[in-house]
Amino acid sequence: MSAPGKADFRLDLASLAQFIRSGAVKPAEAVRLVYRRVAADANNPIWISLRPMDEALEEARRLELDQRRADAASLPLYGIPFAATDTIDVRGLPTSVGCRGLRRLAETDAPAVARLRAAGAIPIGKTNLDQFALGLTGTRSNLGVCRNAIDGEYVAGGANSGAAVAVAAGHVSFALGSGTAGAALVPAALNQIAGLKPTRGLLSLRGVAAASRSLDGLAILAVNASDAQLLMNLAAAYDESDPCSRRRRARREAAGTELRIGVLAPDQGEFYGDLDSAELYAGAVERIRQSGARTIPIDFAPLREAGALIDDGPWLAERYAAIQELLGATHDRLDLHPVTRLAIEKGARYSAIDLFAAADRMRLLARRAARNWERVDALALPTLPTVYRVRDALAEPLETDRRLGLYASFIDPLDLCALSIPAALRRNGLPFAVTLVAPPFHEDWLCALARRFAAIL
Repeated sequence: MSAPGKADFRLDLASLAQFIRSGAVKPAEAVRLVYRRVAADANNPIWISLRPMDEALEEARRLELDQRRADAASLPLYGIPFAATDTIDVRGLPTSVGCRGLRRLAETDAPAVARLRAAGAIPIGKTNLDQFALGLTGTRSNLGVCRNAIDGEYVAGGANSGAAVAVAAGHVSFALGSGTAGAALVPAALNQIAGLKPTRGLLSLRGVAAASRSLDGLAILAVNASDAQLLMNLAAAYDESDPCSRRRRARREAAGTELRIGVLAPDQGEFYGDLDSAELYAGAVERIRQSGARTIPIDFAPLREAGALIDDGPWLAERYAAIQELLGATHDRLDLHPVTRLAIEKGARYSAIDLFAAADRMRLLARRAARNWERVDALALPTLPTVYRVRDALAEPLETDRRLGLYASFIDPLDLCALSIPAALRRNGLPFAVTLVAPPFHEDWLCALARRFAAIL
């Protein structure tokens, strides 16, 4: 492996952990490398706040003195640098949810952050996002539009824009981010990394600013699926103090020996005229079939309607309520992004009657969608129907957001888990990704499936 500071120095967990544990580099040296890389990309507003480097170095040196450092079982993330989206509390750093007027200093780590630090990981700072984690483009930020790591003319993707770019650019090995409504899947796909959205409730939401509490969850952005799996298992724990927390359940086994993968029926795929995306998805499905799996067209209609209910239905009222609670009487004095204001104020038009009617409809859609699981073990869907330049997202912010969430927004309301993985390259050099979707509590199985498909996608 190359020496620290070289452009090809790898920050995936396996490579960096081996490098550090072998003694070739110390955690403090890895931290210095991270800050050099952050400084080199200073023109891209990836970070909202950074820990002082001396503070991060001191944490690294304490790790070096820890007698457990040679024991991978005790400190599996020994010396590994990471980021957190700025909705998540990291002790000693401000949490702003992308809104300067709401900055507050976090006195404690969110439980998921604390568990990762206890495993040896070193937080570097907080990353940029669509304000209040509401959006999928990454352009709804008054702190600057975070640019795609592959091509800066294109969007970086929503609530975890900075987190995804920080991982893709090699600033950190992984990031902890928002998992609500495709917030991890979309930026992972756009920046050619893995995005794991675990089952809601597996990772504690204490110390996390609410966006839509009944749908909220945390997610992992990592270099690959194996890293994401390890990180999820380290961060996940039942939290008695979090009313949304859930105990992990054993997953069901796949039926029989033949792997059954649900795919879009030809008449249900929507790519908004993007022939490149349509062709790349068809190619991915064919490679899955050739690998020995059976591909089965599913009924995507109830999934699409469920996502639409979340994107432009009474659940917007929950987002409005969450933001109003944060804003309080300071509403008019805050630096609300105009598109954020427009998006949250739409929630004020819905009544409790609207919400109960929509909840009934969602239960029916969930029942219809569940029939798919009688026929398939997992779904393989395009993560994105198309990609957008920053200028296009700025010109049509609500429509581009809605389109980018087409194959992701349904995952939370239908209580599913999902993993986005790179699958191909588009003609313009941007990545094309596939999302693997399964019933709740199937995260480990999805990551194993991703490793199986890694050689063919």
